[in-house]
Amino acid sequence: MNPLKSITGTIVSGIVISIIVMLAYKDGSGSAIAWTVWFHALSGVTWIGLLYYFNFIQVPAVATALSEVEGGGPGAASINKYVAPKALLWFRWAALATWLSGAYALAQIGILGDAFMLKPGAAILGVGACTIMLLNVWGLIWPNQKKILGLDGKTHDAAAIAKAKFTALMASRVNTALSIPVLLSMTAFGHGGFPL
Repeated sequence: MNPLKSITGTIVSGIVISIIVMLAYKDGSGSAIAWTVWFHALSGVTWIGLLYYFNFIQVPAVATALSEVEGGGPGAASINKYVAPKALLWFRWAALATWLSGAYALAQIGILGDAFMLKPGAAILGVGACTIMLLNVWGLIWPNQKKILGLDGKTHDAAAIAKAKFTALMASRVNTALSIPVLLSMTAFGHGGFPL
């Protein structure tokens, strides 16, 4: 049986290979911080990858689909019904996993408070922690997407939907803009980067 024929098999294969690599590292022992940072990076790639997907692919695709409805195009229904809810599920939980694993990693190395207080030597990681992005996901993007996609069990008028679209888009664009310095902050620290 080929594990690559399913997404579960593919993910499990990647995890097994990662475990083998990690156990081979440092005489087979690995380290708790290495496991935490690995999980943090994996969940962060998932979160930011989906953020970029929404902003660079889905939003323009929905706009194009809506513009072609009058000409017999399929509209945005299939994206909004089948793709968006699943992508948003992974998006919001990856955001939480990224933030929590990052905070845990900072605690493991003893600089959690220093990072969040932007103290020298840890400030760059505090910038990278970017709690604003997590709050945008759970406090603005997800609640408004539930309205837009009809996942909140309520009926909303066109004005409420338009407002929800604008709020979700602006929060998503803020996160996209912030993701660039966040990635700089996270990678700079781990590679001899600069303290703020």
